[in-house]
Amino acid sequence: MPINLKTAPRPRVGSRPTRVLRMQGRIPVNLQGEGKEALLLTIDQHEFLAARRQHEHVFMLELEGGVQDSVMVRELQWDPLGEDIIHVEFRRVDLTRETEAEVMLEFVGHPKGGVLNHLVALVTVAAIPSKIPDMIEVKVDAMELGTPLFARELVLPEGVRLVTPGTVSVGL
Repeated sequence: MPINLKTAPRPRVGSRPTRVLRMQGRIPVNLQGEGKEALLLTIDQHEFLAARRQHEHVFMLELEGGVQDSVMVRELQWDPLGEDIIHVEFRRVDLTRETEAEVMLEFVGHPKGGVLNHLVALVTVAAIPSKIPDMIEVKVDAMELGTPLFARELVLPEGVRLVTPGTVSVGL
């Protein structure tokens, strides 16, 4: 179930106004996609971080006039130390249509007689937004020394399709 985030219009753009917004606990946001105009908004930092801790991918943004848009995070920008989110770019999504997203791989276990080289950390998958996983677990216990692990060998959750070419080597 998507989490609702209340938005407010961003009256001014530029580094000084956004710095003031961040000091007030707001995050500057861009909203794009689905053939509609791009919007410059702000969201509450605490609400957004709480939703991210619940591993939510889909959000409902409450816009002016009671309009709601279903969105996914397209890009997060962090401060140089990686402690605070300084900007979020959302893209509109249709909750009933398949969409593509990058998902992180989590390698579990130790290969037999060697060290695993992680060649790829992210793969692209397609699914309806509510079925996109946080990460894909890759069990490497059964890997033999010198045998590559291809993207086509990944075990995906039900309803999720691999978009990354199956011939891509994710580990060696």
